[in-house]
Amino acid sequence: MNAISDLAARERAFETDETRWQAVQHRDAAADGRFVYAVATTGVYCRPSCAARPARRENVSFYRAPGDAEAAGFRACKRCRPDGRPLGEMRAEAVARACRLIEEAEEPPSLEDLARAAGVSRFHFHRIFKEIVGVTPKAYAMARRRALVQKELSEAPSVTAAIYGAGYNASSRFYDNVEAKLGMSPSAYRKGGRDSTIRFALGECSLGSILVAASDKGICAIQFGDDPETLLRDLQDRFPEAQLIGGDPSFESMVARVVGFVEAPAQGLDLPLDVRGTAFQQRVWQALREIPSGSTASYAEIAERIGRPKAVRAVAQACASNGIAVAIPCHRVVRTDGALSGYRWGVERKRALLDREAMPGAQSPARVA
Repeated sequence: MNAISDLAARERAFETDETRWQAVQHRDAAADGRFVYAVATTGVYCRPSCAARPARRENVSFYRAPGDAEAAGFRACKRCRPDGRPLGEMRAEAVARACRLIEEAEEPPSLEDLARAAGVSRFHFHRIFKEIVGVTPKAYAMARRRALVQKELSEAPSVTAAIYGAGYNASSRFYDNVEAKLGMSPSAYRKGGRDSTIRFALGECSLGSILVAASDKGICAIQFGDDPETLLRDLQDRFPEAQLIGGDPSFESMVARVVGFVEAPAQGLDLPLDVRGTAFQQRVWQALREIPSGSTASYAEIAERIGRPKAVRAVAQACASNGIAVAIPCHRVVRTDGALSGYRWGVERKRALLDREAMPGAQSPARVA
């Protein structure tokens, strides 16, 4: 019933000249296809979302369809092409073509080449690409290349073969900041973490079992669960060939700090992190780290903060992909109505963490196994 009501409301949204004028003033893309507006002083009619210079209200008239405007003697705007397909659809296709060009090219195409293929200016293409995809064309190309390198490292007979198989025509270009791309050396990544060392410790806190793991760069995992063995198996599955070291007293002191933060958030947690994810995920996770303890933000608000107001679902997926609990506080993200939604480690743990942050004095004993 709500969906039907919402649809009916959208159908009525632009029935009056007043609501249509508001849509034109705000360049509301949702109004595209619902009506066109014509400007008497130019003799041109446009889509509501047209980026042309705003006209004076007394010079503007509205028509339900392009044919009606043309019958009244107006011609189509060459900028927004209101007599063609929906602008959003054309933009999405242009960006999709650009993504295919990036994916199929041996070398990442330049911004000029991508914009030329889309038939728009460099600035306009850069803006609509970031708006639709969530990252810049350069960041998309880097993420695509990184994913291809990871695949090649898993399948190629050697690191060198993987580098050239991923499209690099010189190994020196690949090795620039390679560990920032993979989180470890390419040979270690190819071997499932072999020759890399990950320290870990299992503990207990009021939320159940906890596993904390760290590479040489910083903490790479904080996981909650009901079964310590399951947590350890998950870590082993992630790095099947890595050297996992447990029971290190110096590392267990770090774990004690994490557990202490879980129990008493007011004390803060200032530890280096080894954050691994796509460009979009890292933008979301950075936004999560900027939410103050004791506060919450909605998925929609996070999407706004990273400049992707329409990517609410993608933000939720990035939160669900976070593998470093509490240090990257995805538990502070709630639904728009304030209700708790899914949490990788269970909604009850999410509620407990939020309650604890709202009452900093509430502490309970913790121990590290």
